[in-house]
Amino acid sequence: MVFRQEVENGFTVTVPALPGCVSFGETLEEAEEMAKEAIELYLESLREHGEEVPR
Repeated sequence: MVFRQEVENGFTVTVPALPGCVSFGETLEEAEEMAKEAIELYLESLREHGEEVPR
């Protein structure tokens, strides 16, 4: 996960291993939790569509 502090407030999180997997949280802790959830949903979507899940 890559965390970027936003100018206004909060943190944007990207997951380079999962293109398009992006999340946001107002605190670092919230951003991390939101990113974990986004990763789970991303992987679930890949499985549902029969796509390869990265290791």
